[in-house]
Amino acid sequence: MFDQDVKYLKFKTYLNTYCPHCHNSFNVEKKEEKSIVFKAKYKGQEIDLKLSPYLDVFDVETSVPVKEGDELDDVLCPKCEKSIINKNVKCGECGSKVGEVLISALSKLMPFFICTKFGCEWHGLTKADERKLKLKIPRQDMPEQDQKLRVSNYQEVPYGYTSELALLEAGRCLQCKDPQCVKGCPVNIDIPAFIALIAEEKFDASAKKIKEMNILPSICGRVCPQEDQCEKYCIVGIKDKPVAIGRLERFVADYERKMDLVEAPVIAKETGKRIAVIGSGPAGLTVAADMRQRGYGVTIYEALHETGGVLTYGIPEFRLPKSIVQFEINYLKSMGCRIETNHVIGPLLTIDELLENFDAVFIGVGAGLPVFMNIEGESLGNVFSANEYLTRMNLMKAYKFPEYDTPMPHGNKVAVIGGGNVAMDCARTAKRAGSDEVTIIYRRSRHELPARGEEVHHAGEEGIIFKLLNNPVKYIGTDNNRIKAIECIKMELGEPDKSGRRRPIPIENSNFTVECDLAIVAIGNGPNPIIFQSTPNLKLNKWGYIEVNPKTNETSIENVYAGGDIVTGSATVILAMGAGRIAANAMHKKLSGKTKQTKKKTKSSK
Repeated sequence: MFDQDVKYLKFKTYLNTYCPHCHNSFNVEKKEEKSIVFKAKYKGQEIDLKLSPYLDVFDVETSVPVKEGDELDDVLCPKCEKSIINKNVKCGECGSKVGEVLISALSKLMPFFICTKFGCEWHGLTKADERKLKLKIPRQDMPEQDQKLRVSNYQEVPYGYTSELALLEAGRCLQCKDPQCVKGCPVNIDIPAFIALIAEEKFDASAKKIKEMNILPSICGRVCPQEDQCEKYCIVGIKDKPVAIGRLERFVADYERKMDLVEAPVIAKETGKRIAVIGSGPAGLTVAADMRQRGYGVTIYEALHETGGVLTYGIPEFRLPKSIVQFEINYLKSMGCRIETNHVIGPLLTIDELLENFDAVFIGVGAGLPVFMNIEGESLGNVFSANEYLTRMNLMKAYKFPEYDTPMPHGNKVAVIGGGNVAMDCARTAKRAGSDEVTIIYRRSRHELPARGEEVHHAGEEGIIFKLLNNPVKYIGTDNNRIKAIECIKMELGEPDKSGRRRPIPIENSNFTVECDLAIVAIGNGPNPIIFQSTPNLKLNKWGYIEVNPKTNETSIENVYAGGDIVTGSATVILAMGAGRIAANAMHKKLSGKTKQTKKKTKSSK
């Protein structure tokens, strides 16, 4: 909203209008009045012309009936009676002549044009002034739960945009000819196009525009770090806060789902070929959707008893409701994808055995092996990895104990080691589990925190304590081997390292202790070796992740592809989806150029 007396025209807010000659206002005094009266000339006679107070449509009441499609000869200022027709400007819709008035905006008067053709609803500013107005619409915040209430429940914190807020935010988009935001999107969503459809109030069409490139908009709109991707390159962000692309993506996806407008995509003619997808996280779901739409038979193998991968076991309910994840999974099922849960590939079926029955295999198992600091005391009771803690709380629903039979890890004073999104998830979950005090210990400063700004903000609102520029060196236990404190050392920042962040350096003799009875280590994950043990010919890089051709994501084994965290290490949902799309495109290109060949059966390597 503007501080001035006008808001952006597209949203039909009451305007202050003035004559371009005498500068007198011809607004009515009462805002509830439905028209502004002008003098006009029509077929050689003077008539009274009533316009809506938004200047966008002719009122039906005129002193002489005007036929649909007829053009007025002239429009006059009711104050000085001079013609307000601007002969140098034409209607942007029908090419008719236009009347020019002035509106007050940005503390000055700006020209605004009205078409003289009855029935034409075109109205407009000059392009330059329209851009200025858009820049003055502030970024719209999402309504959310009160911070004091939300720490006692697991309901989603942000409520999402209303249609009114979405329209305001969409109005901030400049519709750039060379949109940089698209370049920041790993799956190349046509961002200006879907936002333009929102501005036209075509919410369903907007959702379907996104789904041309992204099958999980409800999820990505909630958990993707847009500030480091699409929004980072938004031109509006140069002088103001960028357009809230993620929030708009969430809005239209939720609208489509809530209004029951979701439609299964058209499936191409069946190819007769089959694809096996290992893992039902973001990368695997993307491959499954892309290949199924192209007519391939798709079977997804999931190791756990529920689908969704990290979306289900890793991200808390208050940040990503599991009903939304399952809705997206059901969307895949409606396309004809087959899903097999409780299937651990490696011990149960090997990749070699899958290749005997499938034409290609995609590995999207994520990076699920916890990483610890290898310091004294890590084996003490109540020291958890973030993986175990969040899996218990989310997938196994420990927060609903005893309704579910998984006991909830609990501590009165909880310490979380790390500064990423996972650390924020652990800390905010612990707060909701009833902990009196939750502290995040991170070895760099707030500026270097890798978590999303929104998650850090919410954590601060919820009373999470940040002990920054500190690093654990030892866990201290009680006589019965349960943690009671963490010994830390203070840090200072030196020169930037390879990541571009300033390197933390310990300060000698600065050790101190932090009391805690539950510690959660959230410093990252590594590749789980289970699948590698049965596939020794799968080439790995020096960090233990799968090595792929970056152009195709094909591994060292022919027709076996991989993508997501098992290739890159811990990353984002949308980057995993982008990797899945690369693999799907390459897989299709290769398989569609070949006839199906009978493979020789080979013994699985174990």
